Amino acid sequence: MSTRSTVDFDVVVVGGGPSGAVAATDLARAGRHVLLLDRAGRIKPCGGAIPPRLIRDFEIPDHLLVAKATSARMIAPSAKQVDMPVGDGFVGMVDREIFDEWLRARAALTGAERRTGNFERLDRDADGCAVIVYTECRGGAEHRVRTSSVIGADGARSAVARQELRGADRVPCVFAYHEIVKSPPASSDFDPSRCDVIYQGKFSPDFYAWVFPHGETSSIGVGSAHKGYELRDAITRLRADNGMAGCETIRREGAPIPLKPLKRWDNGRDVVVAGDAAGVVAPASGEGIYYAMAAGRFAADAIAVFLDTGKPAALKQARKRFMRAHGKVFLVLGMMQHFWYRNDKRRERFVKICEDKDVQELTWQAYMNKELVRKKPMAHFRIFMKDVGHLLGSTA
Repeated sequence: MSTRSTVDFDVVVVGGGPSGAVAATDLARAGRHVLLLDRAGRIKPCGGAIPPRLIRDFEIPDHLLVAKATSARMIAPSAKQVDMPVGDGFVGMVDREIFDEWLRARAALTGAERRTGNFERLDRDADGCAVIVYTECRGGAEHRVRTSSVIGADGARSAVARQELRGADRVPCVFAYHEIVKSPPASSDFDPSRCDVIYQGKFSPDFYAWVFPHGETSSIGVGSAHKGYELRDAITRLRADNGMAGCETIRREGAPIPLKPLKRWDNGRDVVVAGDAAGVVAPASGEGIYYAMAAGRFAADAIAVFLDTGKPAALKQARKRFMRAHGKVFLVLGMMQHFWYRNDKRRERFVKICEDKDVQELTWQAYMNKELVRKKPMAHFRIFMKDVGHLLGSTA
């Protein structure tokens, strides 16, 4: 049930990251009149890892992959190192500055109209129609766009979510910061095909630090939920420890990363949120690109049904479908983060568990395919028994 004759757009997508760009692309492909509104100069701090399922589901061309990681190295507080080879296949690595812009450009080529501006607020006209108010620059003249529906994909601390959804301002976050540097030559300390994940309290008291290869550049980052924790200082020390202090710094970025899906994604009327705005970054791993894009697709599907039927209840399907597909993974990862990241003693045991070949195989299968692995029940049983042993020995 489109009201294009009385509105400027069928849907306005606020935010042009992976979630918003996917939603805009899907709706434009379906023949909807779409506005993709994104502010200029935003690059999210991100390790840039994307699994094969993302590459397949969202048709990502090979030229966007700046590197292909074939292993991960887990580093414990004691400096113990556990290598986890991927096996067959690889994890794609992208530079978010290039990747996000390509996704926005694809949305435009598909038929979405792109505009650069800052979302200010959502107003209502006398007939109740949603009006997106934005400015081309802070303090500039306001522009008003009437729309039948809105997708808020404007990241953590989403202005759309805060205005339209109760409780959206209370989502727990990890604060992430990274520096993109020129990659050093390959060595025993730096492998351009390996992602290093560092579980050491001296760099992050409650999360982890990372060194991820991006081909000619690398992402060196850290996350923590502790307000006031000196993330930049942690990166300076991490670079010194890794022999990367002298690497040229290309850019620096920081942002809050939500680690819990909102209990509600829609306003029961004409707005639904997706991506970081919906809180869909995986706990423990901090992985967000795939889940953001999946949420964007579910949001687009829900909006399409809403536009056809005029029934706001259709908007609830975005969250229902996402949680049906990924809710169990988020639950398991949330429990992992709560227990294993609490202190260095537990982190040490966590890295020790990662030595187990069953753990490695099932972890990679779940990551690459984005679903919990139900095969090999004996492998799960062995992992369970080993995990119980570690839990009983970890009282701190």
